[in-house]
Amino acid sequence: MNNVKKRSVLAARIAGTTLGLGLLATLIPVLNGGIRPAPSPRAVSAHLSGAARDVQAGPLRLRAGAGQWTVEQAGQVVWQGAGGLYAQQVDVTYSEARGMIRTRERVRRSCAAQSVTDATPAAGSITVRGTLACGVTGVPYTLTLRAEGNRLDVTAQVPEGSGLNRVGLSGDLRGARVTGGGEQFTLDLTGQRVPVIVSEQGVGRGEQPLTFLANLTQNGAGGTRWSTYAPTPHLLLRQPDGSGVSVLGLNTEPGALDTRAGRWRLEADATTLRVHLTAGPDARSLVRAVTADTGRMAPLPAWTGQGVILGMQGGTARVRDAYRRAKAAGVPVAALWLQDWVGQRTTSFGKQLWWNWELDRDHYAGWADLRAELRRDGVRVLGYVNPFLTDVSGKGNARRDLYREAAKKGYLLRRVDGTPYDQRNTSFSAALVDLSNPQAAAWLRGVLTDALRDADLDGWMADFGESVPLDAAPARGTPLDLHNRYPGLWQDLNRQVIADLGLTGEALVFHRSGFTTSPGRTVAFWAGDQLVNWGQPDGLASALSGLLSGGLSGLSLNHADAGGYTTITQAPLNIRRSGELLDRWLDFSAFTPLLRTHEGNRPAANAQAYDPAHVRTLARAARLYAALAPYRAALMREAQRDGTPLMRPLWFEFPAEPLEAHPSAYLLGADLLIAPVLNPGVTRQEVHLPAGIRWVHAWTGTPHEGGQSVTVDAPVGQPPVFVREGRADLLSALRAVQ
Repeated sequence: MNNVKKRSVLAARIAGTTLGLGLLATLIPVLNGGIRPAPSPRAVSAHLSGAARDVQAGPLRLRAGAGQWTVEQAGQVVWQGAGGLYAQQVDVTYSEARGMIRTRERVRRSCAAQSVTDATPAAGSITVRGTLACGVTGVPYTLTLRAEGNRLDVTAQVPEGSGLNRVGLSGDLRGARVTGGGEQFTLDLTGQRVPVIVSEQGVGRGEQPLTFLANLTQNGAGGTRWSTYAPTPHLLLRQPDGSGVSVLGLNTEPGALDTRAGRWRLEADATTLRVHLTAGPDARSLVRAVTADTGRMAPLPAWTGQGVILGMQGGTARVRDAYRRAKAAGVPVAALWLQDWVGQRTTSFGKQLWWNWELDRDHYAGWADLRAELRRDGVRVLGYVNPFLTDVSGKGNARRDLYREAAKKGYLLRRVDGTPYDQRNTSFSAALVDLSNPQAAAWLRGVLTDALRDADLDGWMADFGESVPLDAAPARGTPLDLHNRYPGLWQDLNRQVIADLGLTGEALVFHRSGFTTSPGRTVAFWAGDQLVNWGQPDGLASALSGLLSGGLSGLSLNHADAGGYTTITQAPLNIRRSGELLDRWLDFSAFTPLLRTHEGNRPAANAQAYDPAHVRTLARAARLYAALAPYRAALMREAQRDGTPLMRPLWFEFPAEPLEAHPSAYLLGADLLIAPVLNPGVTRQEVHLPAGIRWVHAWTGTPHEGGQSVTVDAPVGQPPVFVREGRADLLSALRAVQ
């Protein structure tokens, strides 16, 4: 969320929390990760029984029997295991606090003993019927296998009245390592159970004592390692030779990914489950398969490659002063991101906004002159919106009270008693527009179109999407049905606004929340709200993992706030952005799809990119980013064509490389290897170079044989970067930057 924080009064509450260090030392190992996510259901021991069957239908072949389930497509094994299908009766309890979802569940009945009584072939499909045994009883099922090109379309169904409310597929890993899951902050999902539900990502996500204190004082707001704004029910099963299988769930109901005990499982809390499985020879083919379903992202507007998107706030005079300093330092600026165009308020969390979508002409006096000045320099202006509305009776200069208008029309999400569902956020409350109601969505579309046209904005951050409370009463459907779908509805509305403004292909609109089909509905993403520190759980290092993970599930155009966002100034935590962290984050962001800075929730407590001490680093990062614009443009065309992410784990191009949970290096395209400095105090860094080619150090021009580790100098402004030998154009572009 970046300027609002469901993390709410966390800072104030933490400031008032007094726990002795001895007590913390005792409790943290026990409560590591804070209030735990839903306990995993007992292991599903799927197995197969019944007479052996060998059925062929075009490219499909099913062999079921002798305790083994195998499906081949065009001679390739796509799905194999001791049993392919299971179903359960589960009591699930969801608790939600300011967007943070926690799950508790109890499995009452598990039906995993699968028998096949009939397997009927048809043109390119096989329909399987049988029974799932639950102790002495049994439940019938229907399973349809259909060949669609090179993928296997699976539909599994149990009767509505059976009492079962969860269906899952399972198969053997056969030595595969597992990644996927959408935007996760660890790449290796092997041996884990991962929930699939859109959620606030949390504050700390396992970093202690922050996570413990956040969970203790804010009902679980610290999150877990699996809390994410943009999950996807997707498993990428990678064999040691680089081949593998993509498993993608198409349901929107909450579910889970489970890769424990040498098996993979994908399940959804529904009586019908749809899954696509695709076997492929390499990671590229598997990502091509998954993005055929998620949708593929079109190239960013060309102007975004010209330089930095510089985040600032504070009104006309402050913005003009900071911009002129950056300009004087030679910083190539593509756009100013003025998130407080609607007015700024000070809350317990820091600097936040008035969620009433109209330009605040007092806060930005002389707006037209500022826009004209920037336009003469070729600089765009971006803003901020979200699907919440708040009471502005205390603002003073509001021309419209959108909250009251929406409430009167019945367009706000409601509680079961019919009243607007106000959600507390730091020092104020706000209510979501109910996008399940087409009239409400059309109204908000008109409001945003008019306001953004009036402000003459070139794009905006489209915040939120994860915040549908699970006890709300939406106009259509259930809150559980709406929860994972809401980000897509919000993305669709923003695309309509872009079209209404005549800015298709020109506007930059970036979201953080998403689900399976979000890549095909959005212009860009950002990776949520990292702490302004170095940490792997929730800091700089986590941003690298999140961008790489998301790319494997279709989020090819993603980026992070350069410098992080979440600042906590109260003792005992005192998490503030240091100058060194900011410089290193800028170095990293120069080699990502977008370079955008953020002042953070407490600008005065953080080092800023336009400060005299850091503006030279900003200038170099922005020039490096601009120098790579032609290279990124080619990569974006590739991503649009086949889904290949711009940022790639080393093993994506070099199958012999291991799947690391927390990579320290990555590829931008196939020809640039970047090993960003992710720890303080580092001036020289060891870098592993994949075998099979020669790599040229970008800053010295020294060639190195792949298949070894080399140690290079890593001053600020020159992170370890290597160019594939033969790409003299890239080497020249980077070395020309002064």
